[in-house]
Amino acid sequence: MEEGFLIKTNALEVFEKQLRSKAKKNQYGIVVVGSATDAYVKQEEEWKLTEGILKLMLKYRFPVFISTKRSLILRDMALLKQIDKTAILPDDLKIKLGRGTILSVSISTMSENIAKILEPGAIPPLQRLQLVQQLKNEGFLVGVNAMPVLPLISDTEAELEKIISSAKEFNADYILVGSLTLFGNDNASSKILYYKFLERHYPDLIIEYDKIYAGNYFPPKKYQQQLKQKADALCKKYQIRNSILSQDVAGA
Repeated sequence: MEEGFLIKTNALEVFEKQLRSKAKKNQYGIVVVGSATDAYVKQEEEWKLTEGILKLMLKYRFPVFISTKRSLILRDMALLKQIDKTAILPDDLKIKLGRGTILSVSISTMSENIAKILEPGAIPPLQRLQLVQQLKNEGFLVGVNAMPVLPLISDTEAELEKIISSAKEFNADYILVGSLTLFGNDNASSKILYYKFLERHYPDLIIEYDKIYAGNYFPPKKYQQQLKQKADALCKKYQIRNSILSQDVAGA
């Protein structure tokens, strides 16, 4: 569903100013990389903005959380290991976390066909799980971002079980499960692009989606609570954390 994006060519200059200012004030916190757009899109091979960002974070000793669905992250293993060892954590996380690097691999569905349609250029779900194992073998704190799961497609108990059991099988430290948000009404918005996907592949679900979202960006609290309950039960069943910091499995 990628239909173009803008490259912020001055990103490193702006980012360094921000890090320098925060470091001088001793205001350290975890920097999230890749929350809106994957940090390792194909264009990163040429522009190397993510690599530059990580070098700045190492320089100013900021911890990092990265979520990706692409194997290009392996290029930056040396940088990420250095950040993991040298980053300065906020006081409340020094004991609870004790790591400078948190890595997550995103998986919204175990269906290779659906993933190929929604996430062109990303590696297939099984390869993402293998990436989890590879990152774990390198000594990182690594988990799975099942965010977002897709209503009526990958949010069912059976489909969630496939994702959560697979995360456990490939030795993820944790799994985060979250609902789908659908923003905007212009042609490049997530809502319009996702509805085009539904029209082509799941036209019968459009009415159900209209009922679930009812013109809102987020599904209702009841839906989110039910999703959490299903995820919590499955995390307990497979003995995997549903939180990065928690030392206990849900419900244990």
